Formats: sequence, structure tokens, C-alpha cells
Amino acid sequence: MINIYLLLFIQFFKIGVFSFGGGYATLPFLYEIAEKFHWYSISQLTDMLAVASLTPGPVGVNMATYAGFTTSGIVGALSATFAVMLPSFIIVSIVFKILHRFKSNLYIQRVVKALKPAGCALLSAVGIKLVFTANLHLIGTLILIVFLISGFIKKRDPIFYLGVSAIIGLIIGNLHWIGV
Repeated sequence: MINIYLLLFIQFFKIGVFSFGGGYATLPFLYEIAEKFHWYSISQLTDMLAVASLTPGPVGVNMATYAGFTTSGIVGALSATFAVMLPSFIIVSIVFKILHRFKSNLYIQRVVKALKPAGCALLSAVGIKLVFTANLHLIGTLILIVFLISGFIKKRDPIFYLGVSAIIGLIIGNLHWIGV
């Protein structure tokens, strides 16, 4: 049986290697881990996303830390966090040394341009899966719809919507404490 910390490291190292396009690009991989290893539920994954988005720092690293901690405590968090960051460190170190040769290469520019929509498609696919597999709350769903519409009209920073959503969620989630 493989050690849980090593397994966490391997899974999050793969996420670090293949999640191209930022922290939210880790979602398809995290969803797959939830289904394959059952270290956390899909509901916990949505909570992880909310916490990671509101916490200072890169979303992908925050998600790895949260997932590692949920799975196996502080050592799990350290293992997952180090693993998800290591590929970027290695790749950036290598690319830095050879960047001057390729920065104006048309083919490289086209590849990077083509990867952006692929990352958006992966993120959208996971978002749709999360909507249909999560235990949706009517008020939360209505808030999501209102904020999506408002986001297209008002063009506010997404952090504003995350913060307001967090406050509303805390209020609604704690109404039972005051007898409502």
C-alpha cells in the first residue's frame, strides 16, 4: 500500500504539471480526485473553492493546501502544497534559461493562444458538473443567478461577489442559531 503522503504528492504534482492557465484550471483534476479517491466530497470541493478564492494567495495552491489538509492534516497540506508548486518552479526555471530563443517564435505564440480556450472549456465543464452534482440550496442558487447577471451588467471585481456571497452564506447558515 502506497503511503498517503506520497499518493497526495503524486496526485498534486500531476495537477501542477497539467493544470495550465491558473488556479481554477486545477478544478477538473480536483473533481477527478474526489471521484477516484474519495478524500473529500463534491460538496467539500465547492467549499474548498470558496475558501481558496477568498484566501490570499494563488487559488490552485490554496485548493491543494485545503485538499491536503482535509485528506491528511498538516502533513497532507504540506505535501499537496509543495507538490502542486514544484512543477511550476521546475518549468519556470527551465523556460527562463531558454526564453530568449522562443519569445518571438510564432508557433509558440499560437500554442499558448490555443491553450487559453481549452482551459476555459475544462473549467466550464467542471463548473457545470458541480452545479448538477452539488446539493444546491435555493437561496444560494438565486444569489448565484443574481450575481451572474449583475456581473455582466456592473462589471465589478469577482472578489466583491465572493465577499458578499460569503457574508450572505454566513448569515443564512447561522439563522438557526437565533431561532429563525
